[in-house]
Amino acid sequence: MRNLALTRAVRISPCPAVDASIKPPGSKSITNRAIVCAALATGVSQLTGALDSEDTEVMIDAWTKLGVNIQHDKPEAVLTVHGCSGKLPINQADILVGNSGTTIRFLTAALAACQGQFRLDGVARMRERPIGDLLRALQQLGCQATSDNDLHPDCPPVMIQSPSGMLGGTAHVAGNISSQYLSGLMLAAPMARQDVCLQVDGELVSVPYVAMTSSVMRSFGAEVSGPPTGPIHISATKKYSGTTYAIEPDASAASYFWGAAAITGGKARVVGLNNSSLQGDVKFCEVLQAMGCEVIHADDSITVAGGRLKGIAVDMGHISDTVQTLAAVALFADGPTTVRGVAHNRVKETDRISDLARELGRLGAKVEEFADGLTIHPPQNILAAEIETYRDHRMAMSLALVGLKSNGIIIKDPACTSKTYPGYWEDLQSFSTCRIDRLD
Repeated sequence: MRNLALTRAVRISPCPAVDASIKPPGSKSITNRAIVCAALATGVSQLTGALDSEDTEVMIDAWTKLGVNIQHDKPEAVLTVHGCSGKLPINQADILVGNSGTTIRFLTAALAACQGQFRLDGVARMRERPIGDLLRALQQLGCQATSDNDLHPDCPPVMIQSPSGMLGGTAHVAGNISSQYLSGLMLAAPMARQDVCLQVDGELVSVPYVAMTSSVMRSFGAEVSGPPTGPIHISATKKYSGTTYAIEPDASAASYFWGAAAITGGKARVVGLNNSSLQGDVKFCEVLQAMGCEVIHADDSITVAGGRLKGIAVDMGHISDTVQTLAAVALFADGPTTVRGVAHNRVKETDRISDLARELGRLGAKVEEFADGLTIHPPQNILAAEIETYRDHRMAMSLALVGLKSNGIIIKDPACTSKTYPGYWEDLQSFSTCRIDRLD
């Protein structure tokens, strides 16, 4: 199922209650953070369990274009990175990042902290995704980084002209659009000439991702202090050092298998994650528990067993990448489910509120949409439907779960899952024993 580039759609056929174990591929979020630290470090790093996907490939390709030596052993899931000690071998480049938000935000900050002239750009959707708050924070730290987009000011392309790198000092960054702005600044801060203090203005979304950034940075020798919501202090004297670093399985990807257990009334054991994971998305299990599932924690696994599902009201601001998975589960619940606190989902790969509401409507659900979320009223009978995915990997992977229980579910553009999970369709098929047919 991996060669899906020319496949128009796939049809999912219902399956019995799932009862299986799986270890998802490595975390995209951790992989891309670790690549930045390793690339800027002094010495050689080995990143084990690294994710091989479109989002990680564009990050690797960018650093390679900048002269950083990275070897990728894909069968063994190992990246060997020869760090540049903060001095890029190539200090002038045009870099394309596709639609990878982590890549453009982390690279913008990292390259602004190094010396050189760079232009970062992506696909058409990337040119609609905001980055202005990050640019203004970099300017406060003495960097020269601006938007080169007349149609959508404050969006990519990004121009960096950084003859002196990052000075340091104090910067304020908005927290309500994306935690990746703050994480990008943090990752770049050890390269500054003076210590950096980052103040968060307003409520910070996706707080666990900032805690993840701190943890990864410390593993490479950086000195970071302060809570994720700020102020965060980063020492300019503690630079990154090469190390061996193990990357956890992806918790966002795990949500699809836990969701499969909830929808089919079965059992899904995800290996390699536990309640102490760096990734906040393991808390998705608590949402399923509130809906009526049983959750079993072990030292090296989390198991979800399905039960009678009931609708809930939940703020998912800190685990917003799992909203679409919850939406699929909510179609099978007794009563409505309301999600709030995810206004920032509107500026991701697609508008993950309006576009999600539209696709749930195709399935027969009545959906009330808010600025920061939606209420899903499940239908009496789920309708057969062809689901648009909007080039959004999470739309495809999440709404495919509906087909495990209901007939006639077709997912368009299945190849879009390669952004974070190229092997998703094979894994879903073997895990659930469902049938997945290509529709060319």
